[in-house]
Amino acid sequence: MPELRFPPLLGYLLALAAGGLTTLTASPFELWWLAPVAAGLVYAGLPALTPAQAALRGWCYGVGLFGSGASWVYVSIHDYGYTGVPLALFLTGLFVVGLALFFAVTLWLYRLLCGPRLAFLTFAGAWVLGEWLRTWLFTGFPWLLLGSGHVDSPLASWAPVVGVYGLSLITALTGSLGVELLRRRWWALAPITALWLIPLALPSQWTTPSGEPVRVALLQGNLPQLIKWTPEGRRVAANTYSDLTRELDDSIGLVIWPEAALPMFEDEAAPLLERVQSNLAPDTALLTGILQRTARGLYYNSVIGVGGVEGEYRKEHLVPFGEYLPLEDLLRGAIAFFDLPMPAMTPGPAGQAPIRAAGLTIGNAICYEIIYADLVADRARAADLLLTVSNDTWFGASIGPLQHLQMARLRALENGRPVIRATSNGVTAIIDPRGNVTARAPQFEIATLTGEVTAMQGLTPFTRTGSWPVWLLAGLMVIAGLRLRR
Repeated sequence: MPELRFPPLLGYLLALAAGGLTTLTASPFELWWLAPVAAGLVYAGLPALTPAQAALRGWCYGVGLFGSGASWVYVSIHDYGYTGVPLALFLTGLFVVGLALFFAVTLWLYRLLCGPRLAFLTFAGAWVLGEWLRTWLFTGFPWLLLGSGHVDSPLASWAPVVGVYGLSLITALTGSLGVELLRRRWWALAPITALWLIPLALPSQWTTPSGEPVRVALLQGNLPQLIKWTPEGRRVAANTYSDLTRELDDSIGLVIWPEAALPMFEDEAAPLLERVQSNLAPDTALLTGILQRTARGLYYNSVIGVGGVEGEYRKEHLVPFGEYLPLEDLLRGAIAFFDLPMPAMTPGPAGQAPIRAAGLTIGNAICYEIIYADLVADRARAADLLLTVSNDTWFGASIGPLQHLQMARLRALENGRPVIRATSNGVTAIIDPRGNVTARAPQFEIATLTGEVTAMQGLTPFTRTGSWPVWLLAGLMVIAGLRLRR
């Protein structure tokens, strides 16, 4: 059968559109069925392109994806980074076109190394290896992975087995096989059917409850970011969280304040936390996100507790430009965005023990860390509950916080663990082990969200192994189609 081919310009435009379609698979749109369509649009006619043409098609896809799905970074730069509109647009555009290079490099290497033999297979493998590269290179940015939108799709039961990269592999393979079907290669229908029907035979729950439900309260202070680190902001935050905690009844076993809830260091907040603890019921524990500083001049973004809490957590995977400034000597002073009054955070050590509070063993992921599937799986192995505290105020009313919530839901599904998500202004939510939101607070309001969580025991296949089996399979799929050279 002849290869499906497009004029080069049309192929680039279709790839650009495919990037936008991938954004529609994520929250708040959640049109998961568009994901294989997007992958198919990128794949169609790809084996006939030169490596340079394939790279340009991949770059167009990346521009469409991040230009539509990650443009919320503009809010951080302009609204909270004291940067004018032209410069904020330029920096956002630079962010988008830079990230798009990951897809350009992926497809360039794919066409350089792989021939038409088993093209549908090698394409899916190369796609996942590209996502693997994007997960760790330059500290990583695994946002809007192709499989992330499947938390509510028929493929969802695959998540506890193969994780998000396995979902990406299945989605990309479905897209490339769909193109083969359009070429009247009817055999492609069998593997597509198998990939989408196997989830019906998989267990709906891999983990089991290990104790009685615990009532939790998540407090959302809704403190405006622009005043947060001012004297007024410190006063408002202290009063807001103290008052909300005081209003709780004695049935609450665990109280959660969000990331950096109090705009002060732990040593400064100690008197306030002692007063709050004195008003808690004897069996109630409180966890809060807070900044720590040491006598050696190190700063940490942390979670600490009061009221019978054992342990603390210091954020391990930091956000560049948000928690530290890469190339600081070069960039500091260049523009106002690089001069925000913040100390450079120090990453916490690997292998930190979980926090124990209210009879629960809690694995932690602060803000951005929740998007790293293998980091969260590592925490889930030693915990019966997952906690993520965040400050999504930086992204305003954009789609960023909703995408963030969707990825937290996928982490719950992958690991068979409840996820408690406490944020400054939304989306604060309680997520069950199947990834369903059982309680949710309204955005942009001062709110107290209460509900129940239950400790879970047992490990899903993904929690046991992480993503390496999928990455290995993706590599073998690419090797199967390498060009034979003398």
